[in-house]
Order: sequence, then C-alpha cells, then structure tokens
Amino acid sequence: MLEVVCGAPSIYLDHARSKLDRRISVAAQNCYKVPIGAFTGEISPATIKDCGVERVILGHSERRRDFGGSDELIGQKVAQCLENDLGVIACVAEKLEERVAETTEEVVFAQAKVIAGHLQKHKLHFK
Repeated sequence: MLEVVCGAPSIYLDHARSKLDRRISVAAQNCYKVPIGAFTGEISPATIKDCGVERVILGHSERRRDFGGSDELIGQKVAQCLENDLGVIACVAEKLEERVAETTEEVVFAQAKVIAGHLQKHKLHFK
C-alpha cells in the first residue's frame, strides 16, 4: 500500500490539512513529550490533533543533532503520541562517523530499543 505524507512545519499544519486532498496525510515535524499544554517553541500532541493532523515525525537526525534529541526523549515523545492517537514516523539512523566506523547496526538497534522500551512501559504498540 502506498501512503503519501506531507511533513509540514507547525505553523502550516492547519493550512496544509485544509488545502491537501484527504488521501494525503499531514505530519507535524516534531512535538513535545507531554500531551497538552503551552510549551514555548514546542507543539503538543493535542495541538497537532486540533489542526486535524494525524501523524508526527519524531527523531529526525537534524532534531537529534541541533536540539539535543536524545534516544530517551524520542522514546518519551513516541509514547505520548501513540497514547494520544497520533501516528508516528520514528526516525532512527547513524551519524556519518558511526557509518564510517561500521557501527550502524548497533546505533540503530540502540535507538529502536529505547523506543520499544517506552512502548512496553506504556503498553503501546505501532499499528
């Protein structure tokens, strides 16, 4: 099955959802680790859903690198999104130096293991 998803910046979520055909999913590019509230510079799962958006991208390499997105933080965010009925596109990947060092498998496994731990802790699963 082919699925098309548009990952829009948070300020354009509502606009993207209102302009795109409903067969195209819209995903937020990030969210905060708690379900609802005002978090300066962040967007909560509840706010994403208020825009009619059904997905969120978490753990993108740029967010990890530039904003300190640790594996633990990504795991917390994934759990919150799934608890709040948001689909998750979880990104796992190695850095260039890890690829060169041929540790890709270990790095990706470690990232996925943290996410899986949060899912298990919250009795959640990917659909």
